Amino acid sequence: MNTFLKATALAAATLSASALSLAAEIDPVNLRLAHVVNEQDGFHAAAVKFQELVAERSDGAITVEIFPNATLGDERTLLEGMQIGTVDMGVITNGPVSNFLEDMAVFEMPFLFPSPEAAYSVLDGEIGQELLGRLEEVNLKGLAYAERGFRNLTNSKRPVATPDDLDGLRIRVMENPVYIDTFRELGADAVPMAWTEALTGMQQGTIDGQENPVGVVYSFKLNETQTNMTMTRHSYAPAIFVMGMPKWNQLSEDAQAIISDAAQEAAEYERALNAAQEGEQLEELKAAGMNVIEDADLSTFSDAVQPVYEKYGEKFGDYLPRIQEAVK
Repeated sequence: MNTFLKATALAAATLSASALSLAAEIDPVNLRLAHVVNEQDGFHAAAVKFQELVAERSDGAITVEIFPNATLGDERTLLEGMQIGTVDMGVITNGPVSNFLEDMAVFEMPFLFPSPEAAYSVLDGEIGQELLGRLEEVNLKGLAYAERGFRNLTNSKRPVATPDDLDGLRIRVMENPVYIDTFRELGADAVPMAWTEALTGMQQGTIDGQENPVGVVYSFKLNETQTNMTMTRHSYAPAIFVMGMPKWNQLSEDAQAIISDAAQEAAEYERALNAAQEGEQLEELKAAGMNVIEDADLSTFSDAVQPVYEKYGEKFGDYLPRIQEAVK
C-alpha cells in the first residue's frame, strides 16, 4: 500500500465517535468555499474532500458549494470577503493570509523547513495552532493547514543553477514581503502580483518566471511557457482552510466541531495526495520537454538569503527561534 493510501486509511480509521454523534442537532447550512486554482489542483481536492466529510458527518445538513478558478476573486479579495461575510470560507495560500496577520509569514522564511514532516510537526503543533488561533484578531477563523508545498523556480529564459543565473530575470512572487525580499537577495527582479495576473504575464512574456510547487507547475501546464525548472525547494508554503468569523459565529458548536475536524482531515488528505503525486508529475513534465535542474548548488542560494533573516528575524518575535529549535 502506498503512502497516500496508508494515510487516507489511517485518517478514516481515526474518525471519532463524538463527531458522528453530532449530526442529529445540526441546522441546515450552505457554505460557499472559494479558491483561486483549477480543478486539477490539490486545493480543489482538499475542498472536495472537505465537502464530502461535512456532508457525511452532518447527515447532509451542512452542504458546501465550491467556487474554483478565482470565480469569486483573488486570494486577498476572498479574505476580505470572509472578514465582512460576503464569502464564507476558502482554501487560501499562506502568503496572502500573512498580509492580514504578519506573523503567519514566519513559516515561509527561506530554507526554514528541511522536510515536509518537519513542517507538519510545527504547523500541527503548539506554534502552528497558536498562530491559527490568532487569525481571530483579524476577523478570520483558521481551521487547518493544508499545503501549497515546497516551492521551486521556473523561468522561460535559461537554466538556473546558482543565484548568479537569476540576474535580471523578472520573477513573479506572491504579494508578500518575505518572498519579495528573498528573490531580490537572490538577484532577481521580484515582481509581486496575483496568480491570475501571473498566468497572463507568463503567456505574454512580461515576466520571465515564477516560483511554486511541482503540483502547480503541472496542473497549470506551466511547461508550455516555462522551459526550465530548478528544484530549489526554497520555501515551504502552507495553505489554510479559513472561514470568516461572521459565518463561524452563526454556526452551532456541533456544526463548528464537524467543520473543524473535517478541515483537518481534508488538509492531511491533500498533503498525502501531493506527496504521492509529485514524483509522477515531475516525470511527466520532463517527458513533455521541460528542463529540470535537480543538482543546483542550494548552499549558494541559502547563503544569499541570509539578509532576509537579518531583516525579519526580530519582526516575528519569538516565533522564528521557536521554529528553528523545533526542527533541529
